[in-house]
Amino acid sequence: MEKVLIADEVAQECLQVLRANEVPFDQRTKLDEKQLAGLVPGYAGLIVRSSVKVTRPVIEAGKELKIIGRAGVGVDNIDVKAATERGIKVINSPAGNTTSAAEHTFGLLLASARNVVAGSVSLMKGEWKRSKFTGVELEGKTLGIVGLGRIGSKIAGYAKAFGMRVIAHDPFVKESAVATLIALDELLRTSDFITLHVALTDKTRNMIGERELKMMKKSAVLVNVARGGVVNEEALAGAVRDGVIAGAAVDVFATEPPSPENPLLHVEKIIVTPHLGASTHDAAVRVAVDVAEKMVEFFKTGKARDSVN
Repeated sequence: MEKVLIADEVAQECLQVLRANEVPFDQRTKLDEKQLAGLVPGYAGLIVRSSVKVTRPVIEAGKELKIIGRAGVGVDNIDVKAATERGIKVINSPAGNTTSAAEHTFGLLLASARNVVAGSVSLMKGEWKRSKFTGVELEGKTLGIVGLGRIGSKIAGYAKAFGMRVIAHDPFVKESAVATLIALDELLRTSDFITLHVALTDKTRNMIGERELKMMKKSAVLVNVARGGVVNEEALAGAVRDGVIAGAAVDVFATEPPSPENPLLHVEKIIVTPHLGASTHDAAVRVAVDVAEKMVEFFKTGKARDSVN
Protein backbone atom coordinates (compact mmCIF):
# COMPACT_ATOMS: atom_id res chain seq x y z
CA MET A 1 0.00 0.00 0.00
CA GLU A 2 1.20 3.48 -0.86
CA LYS A 3 2.33 5.90 1.83
CA VAL A 4 0.52 8.98 3.17
CA LEU A 5 1.90 12.16 4.72
CA ILE A 6 -0.34 13.89 7.26
CA ALA A 7 0.91 17.47 7.37
CA ASP A 8 -1.59 18.94 9.82
CA GLU A 9 -3.18 18.26 13.19
CA VAL A 10 -6.08 15.89 12.58
CA ALA A 11 -8.33 13.83 14.85
CA GLN A 12 -6.82 10.53 15.98
CA GLU A 13 -9.68 8.72 14.27
CA CYS A 14 -8.04 9.60 10.93
CA LEU A 15 -4.91 7.71 11.93
CA GLN A 16 -7.01 4.81 13.19
CA VAL A 17 -8.73 4.43 9.81
CA LEU A 18 -5.38 4.36 8.01
CA ARG A 19 -3.94 1.82 10.45
CA ALA A 20 -7.02 -0.39 10.22
CA ASN A 21 -6.59 -0.52 6.45
CA GLU A 22 -2.82 -1.05 6.67
CA VAL A 23 -2.02 2.25 4.95
CA PRO A 24 1.45 3.39 6.08
CA PHE A 25 1.68 7.04 7.08
CA ASP A 26 3.82 9.65 8.77
CA GLN A 27 2.58 12.75 10.55
CA ARG A 28 4.69 15.90 10.43
CA THR A 29 3.12 19.22 11.40
CA LYS A 30 4.00 22.92 11.56
CA LEU A 31 5.95 22.77 8.30
CA ASP A 32 6.62 25.81 6.15
CA GLU A 33 6.49 25.61 2.35
CA LYS A 34 10.17 24.72 1.97
CA GLN A 35 10.04 22.03 4.63
CA LEU A 36 6.88 20.48 3.18
CA ALA A 37 8.33 20.49 -0.33
CA GLY A 38 11.41 18.76 0.99
CA LEU A 39 9.39 16.12 2.79
CA VAL A 40 6.63 15.30 0.30
CA PRO A 41 8.71 13.28 -2.21
CA GLY A 42 8.06 9.59 -1.66
CA TYR A 43 4.45 10.00 -0.58
CA ALA A 44 1.47 9.08 -2.73
CA GLY A 45 -1.08 10.81 -0.47
CA LEU A 46 -1.12 14.08 1.45
CA ILE A 47 -3.68 15.04 4.11
CA VAL A 48 -4.07 18.62 5.36
CA ARG A 49 -6.61 20.83 7.09
CA SER A 50 -6.73 24.61 6.50
CA SER A 51 -3.48 25.91 7.98
CA VAL A 52 -1.09 24.15 5.58
CA LYS A 53 -0.61 25.75 2.17
CA VAL A 54 -0.19 23.16 -0.57
CA THR A 55 1.44 25.41 -3.17
CA ARG A 56 2.69 24.73 -6.67
CA PRO A 57 6.30 24.17 -5.47
CA VAL A 58 5.03 21.61 -2.94
CA ILE A 59 2.95 19.83 -5.58
CA GLU A 60 5.78 19.82 -8.12
CA ALA A 61 8.11 18.36 -5.48
CA GLY A 62 5.69 15.48 -4.90
CA LYS A 63 6.89 13.29 -7.74
CA GLU A 64 4.89 10.29 -6.51
CA LEU A 65 1.90 12.27 -5.25
CA LYS A 66 -1.44 10.97 -6.53
CA ILE A 67 -4.03 12.43 -4.16
CA ILE A 68 -4.39 15.37 -1.74
CA GLY A 69 -7.08 15.14 0.92
CA ARG A 70 -8.46 18.26 2.59
CA ALA A 71 -10.01 17.36 5.95
CA GLY A 72 -12.68 20.03 5.61
CA VAL A 73 -14.58 21.83 2.88
CA GLY A 74 -12.68 24.77 1.39
CA VAL A 75 -9.69 24.00 -0.82
CA ASP A 76 -8.39 27.55 -1.29
CA ASN A 77 -5.22 26.54 0.62
CA ILE A 78 -4.44 24.04 -2.16
CA ASP A 79 -3.26 24.98 -5.64
CA VAL A 80 -5.89 22.88 -7.40
CA LYS A 81 -4.75 24.04 -10.84
CA ALA A 82 -1.20 22.84 -10.22
CA ALA A 83 -2.51 19.53 -8.90
CA THR A 84 -4.76 19.08 -11.94
CA GLU A 85 -1.86 19.74 -14.30
CA ARG A 86 0.04 16.93 -12.60
CA GLY A 87 -2.93 14.56 -12.65
CA ILE A 88 -3.21 14.66 -8.86
CA LYS A 89 -6.69 14.31 -7.39
CA VAL A 90 -7.85 16.79 -4.74
CA ILE A 91 -10.63 15.57 -2.48
CA ASN A 92 -12.45 17.19 0.43
CA SER A 93 -15.18 16.49 2.97
CA PRO A 94 -18.04 18.73 1.83
CA ALA A 95 -20.60 17.55 4.38
CA GLY A 96 -18.38 17.11 7.42
CA ASN A 97 -18.54 20.68 8.71
CA THR A 98 -22.13 21.45 7.78
CA THR A 99 -23.74 21.33 11.21
CA SER A 100 -20.87 23.10 12.97
CA ALA A 101 -20.75 25.92 10.43
CA ALA A 102 -24.53 26.33 10.42
CA GLU A 103 -24.75 26.41 14.21
CA HIS A 104 -21.94 28.95 14.48
CA THR A 105 -23.60 31.13 11.86
CA PHE A 106 -26.90 31.08 13.69
CA GLY A 107 -25.18 31.67 17.01
CA LEU A 108 -23.57 34.82 15.60
CA LEU A 109 -26.93 35.89 14.18
CA LEU A 110 -28.54 35.57 17.62
CA ALA A 111 -25.62 37.28 19.34
CA SER A 112 -25.90 40.19 16.91
CA ALA A 113 -29.66 40.52 17.33
CA ARG A 114 -29.38 40.70 21.12
CA ASN A 115 -26.03 42.53 21.48
CA VAL A 116 -24.69 39.64 23.53
CA VAL A 117 -20.97 40.34 23.07
CA ALA A 118 -21.11 44.09 23.63
CA GLY A 119 -23.35 43.59 26.67
CA SER A 120 -20.97 41.03 28.14
CA VAL A 121 -17.92 43.28 27.65
CA SER A 122 -19.78 46.21 29.21
CA LEU A 123 -20.82 44.22 32.27
CA MET A 124 -17.27 42.94 32.77
CA LYS A 125 -16.18 46.59 32.94
CA GLY A 126 -18.55 47.09 35.86
CA GLU A 127 -21.22 48.85 33.80
CA TRP A 128 -24.99 48.24 33.91
CA LYS A 129 -26.37 49.75 30.68
CA ARG A 130 -29.38 47.65 29.81
CA SER A 131 -31.05 50.22 27.56
CA LYS A 132 -27.90 50.63 25.47
CA PHE A 133 -28.05 47.00 24.42
CA THR A 134 -31.72 46.66 23.55
CA GLY A 135 -31.96 44.16 20.71
CA VAL A 136 -34.50 42.83 18.26
CA GLU A 137 -36.45 39.57 17.97
CA LEU A 138 -35.93 37.16 15.09
CA GLU A 139 -39.56 36.09 14.84
CA GLY A 140 -41.25 37.84 11.93
CA LYS A 141 -37.98 39.11 10.48
CA THR A 142 -36.64 38.24 7.03
CA LEU A 143 -33.46 36.21 6.66
CA GLY A 144 -31.66 36.42 3.32
CA ILE A 145 -29.39 33.45 2.58
CA VAL A 146 -26.73 33.83 -0.11
CA GLY A 147 -25.74 30.33 -1.18
CA LEU A 148 -28.33 27.61 -0.63
CA GLY A 149 -26.13 24.54 -0.38
CA ARG A 150 -25.84 22.21 2.61
CA ILE A 151 -25.08 24.95 5.15
CA GLY A 152 -27.48 27.51 3.73
CA SER A 153 -30.30 24.97 3.66
CA LYS A 154 -29.67 23.99 7.28
CA ILE A 155 -29.69 27.67 8.28
CA ALA A 156 -33.06 28.01 6.54
CA GLY A 157 -34.44 25.26 8.77
CA TYR A 158 -33.14 26.96 11.92
CA ALA A 159 -34.61 30.30 10.81
CA LYS A 160 -38.04 28.83 10.16
CA ALA A 161 -38.03 27.28 13.63
CA PHE A 162 -37.58 30.83 14.94
CA GLY A 163 -40.52 32.06 12.90
CA MET A 164 -38.48 33.94 10.32
CA ARG A 165 -39.36 34.47 6.67
CA VAL A 166 -36.60 32.93 4.56
CA ILE A 167 -35.46 34.14 1.14
CA ALA A 168 -32.36 33.07 -0.74
CA HIS A 169 -30.17 33.69 -3.75
CA ASP A 170 -28.20 30.95 -5.46
CA PRO A 171 -27.59 30.94 -9.23
CA PHE A 172 -27.10 27.16 -9.15
CA VAL A 173 -30.45 26.41 -7.47
CA LYS A 174 -33.59 26.60 -9.62
CA GLU A 175 -36.21 25.65 -7.02
CA SER A 176 -36.23 25.20 -3.27
CA ALA A 177 -38.55 23.81 -0.62
CA VAL A 178 -36.81 25.73 2.21
CA ALA A 179 -36.62 29.30 0.86
CA THR A 180 -38.11 31.68 -1.68
CA LEU A 181 -35.51 32.25 -4.41
CA ILE A 182 -34.98 35.86 -5.51
CA ALA A 183 -32.33 38.02 -7.19
CA LEU A 184 -29.36 39.12 -5.09
CA ASP A 185 -30.16 42.84 -5.27
CA GLU A 186 -33.72 42.21 -4.09
CA LEU A 187 -32.45 40.03 -1.26
CA LEU A 188 -30.08 42.78 -0.13
CA ARG A 189 -32.85 45.37 -0.14
CA THR A 190 -35.46 43.34 1.75
CA SER A 191 -33.55 41.25 4.32
CA ASP A 192 -33.26 42.08 8.02
CA PHE A 193 -30.41 39.60 8.41
CA ILE A 194 -28.14 38.22 5.68
CA THR A 195 -25.90 35.15 5.93
CA LEU A 196 -23.27 34.18 3.35
CA HIS A 197 -22.52 30.58 2.34
CA VAL A 198 -20.46 30.68 -0.86
CA ALA A 199 -17.04 29.44 -1.89
CA LEU A 200 -14.30 31.96 -2.67
CA THR A 201 -13.90 32.16 -6.44
CA ASP A 202 -13.06 34.88 -8.94
CA LYS A 203 -16.80 35.54 -9.24
CA THR A 204 -17.52 35.73 -5.50
CA ARG A 205 -14.44 37.69 -4.43
CA ASN A 206 -15.66 41.02 -2.98
CA MET A 207 -19.23 40.18 -4.02
CA ILE A 208 -20.35 42.26 -1.03
CA GLY A 209 -18.81 45.72 -1.33
CA GLU A 210 -19.78 49.34 -0.89
CA ARG A 211 -22.52 49.19 -3.53
CA GLU A 212 -24.17 46.11 -2.04
CA LEU A 213 -23.94 47.39 1.54
CA LYS A 214 -25.65 50.64 0.58
CA MET A 215 -28.57 48.62 -0.80
CA MET A 216 -29.21 46.98 2.57
CA LYS A 217 -31.57 48.24 5.26
CA LYS A 218 -30.04 50.52 7.90
CA SER A 219 -31.29 47.99 10.47
CA ALA A 220 -29.73 45.01 8.66
CA VAL A 221 -27.02 42.70 10.02
CA LEU A 222 -24.56 40.75 7.81
CA VAL A 223 -23.08 37.44 8.99
CA ASN A 224 -20.12 35.87 7.18
CA VAL A 225 -18.93 32.39 8.14
CA ALA A 226 -18.02 31.49 4.54
CA ARG A 227 -14.75 32.95 3.25
CA GLY A 228 -13.12 36.28 4.10
CA GLY A 229 -12.51 37.44 0.56
CA VAL A 230 -16.23 37.32 -0.23
CA VAL A 231 -16.75 40.62 1.61
CA ASN A 232 -14.72 43.80 1.12
CA GLU A 233 -13.45 44.32 4.65
CA GLU A 234 -12.82 48.08 4.38
CA ALA A 235 -16.30 48.62 2.96
CA LEU A 236 -17.98 46.51 5.67
CA ALA A 237 -16.13 48.22 8.52
CA GLY A 238 -17.03 51.61 7.10
CA ALA A 239 -20.68 50.67 6.57
CA VAL A 240 -21.16 49.56 10.17
CA ARG A 241 -19.14 52.41 11.63
CA ASP A 242 -21.09 55.00 9.63
CA GLY A 243 -24.51 53.46 10.30
CA VAL A 244 -25.14 52.31 6.73
CA ILE A 245 -26.10 48.96 8.27
CA ALA A 246 -26.70 48.10 11.92
CA GLY A 247 -24.03 45.50 12.47
CA ALA A 248 -22.10 42.47 11.31
CA ALA A 249 -20.58 39.23 12.55
CA VAL A 250 -17.43 37.91 10.87
CA ASP A 251 -15.71 34.56 11.37
CA VAL A 252 -13.42 34.64 8.33
CA PHE A 253 -10.90 37.11 6.95
CA ALA A 254 -9.16 37.80 3.65
CA THR A 255 -5.84 37.14 5.38
CA GLU A 256 -5.71 34.80 8.35
CA PRO A 257 -4.81 35.50 11.01
CA PRO A 258 -5.88 39.10 10.36
CA SER A 259 -3.51 41.97 10.95
CA PRO A 260 -4.09 43.89 14.22
CA GLU A 261 -4.85 46.85 11.94
CA ASN A 262 -7.70 45.04 10.17
CA PRO A 263 -10.62 47.52 10.32
CA LEU A 264 -13.12 44.78 11.23
CA LEU A 265 -11.39 44.41 14.59
CA HIS A 266 -12.02 48.01 15.58
CA VAL A 267 -15.76 48.57 15.13
CA GLU A 268 -17.90 48.06 18.23
CA LYS A 269 -20.93 46.70 16.39
CA ILE A 270 -18.98 44.01 14.54
CA ILE A 271 -18.61 40.65 16.30
CA VAL A 272 -15.45 38.80 15.28
CA THR A 273 -14.40 35.20 15.90
CA PRO A 274 -11.17 33.45 14.79
CA HIS A 275 -12.50 31.16 12.04
CA LEU A 276 -14.45 28.92 14.41
CA GLY A 277 -17.11 27.81 11.93
CA ALA A 278 -15.84 24.25 11.72
CA SER A 279 -14.13 24.20 15.10
CA THR A 280 -16.01 21.54 17.01
CA HIS A 281 -14.76 18.15 18.17
CA ASP A 282 -17.64 16.56 16.28
CA ALA A 283 -16.71 18.13 12.94
CA ALA A 284 -12.99 17.47 13.42
CA VAL A 285 -13.63 13.76 13.85
CA ARG A 286 -16.17 13.61 11.04
CA VAL A 287 -13.94 15.24 8.39
CA ALA A 288 -10.84 13.33 9.49
CA VAL A 289 -12.55 9.96 9.21
CA ASP A 290 -14.22 10.94 5.94
CA VAL A 291 -11.04 11.99 4.15
CA ALA A 292 -9.11 8.98 5.47
CA GLU A 293 -11.78 6.57 4.23
CA LYS A 294 -11.83 8.25 0.82
CA MET A 295 -8.05 8.03 0.57
CA VAL A 296 -8.11 4.35 1.44
CA GLU A 297 -10.79 3.81 -1.19
CA PHE A 298 -8.70 5.67 -3.78
CA PHE A 299 -5.64 3.49 -3.16
CA LYS A 300 -7.75 0.33 -3.36
CA THR A 301 -9.98 1.17 -6.33
CA GLY A 302 -8.62 4.29 -8.03
CA LYS A 303 -11.92 6.06 -7.37
CA ALA A 304 -11.63 9.60 -5.90
CA ARG A 305 -14.96 10.45 -4.23
CA ASP A 306 -15.72 14.15 -3.80
CA SER A 307 -12.87 15.14 -6.09
CA VAL A 308 -12.88 18.88 -6.80
CA ASN A 309 -10.87 18.39 -10.01
